[in-house]
Amino acid sequence: MEKVTAIVAIYKSEKFLPKLIESIINQTWSNIEILLIDDGSPDNSGAICDKYAKDDKRIKVIHKDNGGACESRNLGLKEATGDYIIIIDGDDWLEKDYIEYLMNLIHKTGSEMAMTDNVFTTRDRVQIENDSIETLTPEDAFCEIVYPRFYIGPWNKIYKTSLLRNNNISFDRPWSGEGLYFAAMAAQCSNSIGLGHRKIYNYRLNNENSGLTHYNVVMGTNALENIKYIKENLVVRTKRTEYAADWHIWKNYKYILFLIVATDTVSSNKELYDECIRNIHGRLIKVLMHSEFRMKTKFKMLLEGIFPLWWVKHDLKKQRIALKNDTME
Repeated sequence: MEKVTAIVAIYKSEKFLPKLIESIINQTWSNIEILLIDDGSPDNSGAICDKYAKDDKRIKVIHKDNGGACESRNLGLKEATGDYIIIIDGDDWLEKDYIEYLMNLIHKTGSEMAMTDNVFTTRDRVQIENDSIETLTPEDAFCEIVYPRFYIGPWNKIYKTSLLRNNNISFDRPWSGEGLYFAAMAAQCSNSIGLGHRKIYNYRLNNENSGLTHYNVVMGTNALENIKYIKENLVVRTKRTEYAADWHIWKNYKYILFLIVATDTVSSNKELYDECIRNIHGRLIKVLMHSEFRMKTKFKMLLEGIFPLWWVKHDLKKQRIALKNDTME
């Protein structure tokens, strides 16, 4: 049984930490190292981590000054002693067989990286009925991640430690969009990628302190910088990977427009606002021609490209209603 290192960057997570930590220590895969990185959290998160560490020798707590999730995760990558690495957000939690399931994908496909394309959320508690195991090429996996056809974060995936270290893959990119960079680069450098479909990760959508609910325009501009960087530094450079990156760049301009509207900062971001509208219109034909989507999705893309402001206002209204109704602890 190989050792798996779980890296958790923690900041203002005291409300969710017990559920998270207990879901890790109760994994059916017992050979684990748990690195809890207290990123200078001003609440009781650090004390909660220390309490659990006293009762479980597999837990190592690292307290540091606040520097952000990327810095904390990089510290975890440096300290990890496991053969494989998983990255977990500080407000989420795992199903009991999370590690066992991902390691089974690794073993059955002979891959250095594995992932599942479905997750539970606080708004979706229905398990999929049929599961299967696939082996993806680096090109296929990159496109699956970048389009994206499922959540793009690093946390529904497992990585061989040597894969990350031999290819210098880390979170040395601006937040946000760093998770996309990490997963997309790892997929390109892996020998192959095992893919399953079962929901084993619980992704929280109702944390008022997260970027999902606390909008910030810099989130969008950083994410745009990161996807452009990914395209410039493709390891697997084909027309398919370039077109996937082009689509994500186009979609990211819509995301920035969404954040500008959500933060009510159109006047103070007028130049950026105009840049978004210009690129959403100007890149539309190319992404419609070359992106790997069905006609129904492309028709929606067409409407988004022609009426971007209406669509972001519609999306914002839907998100606010969904958040209001999301009361799961």
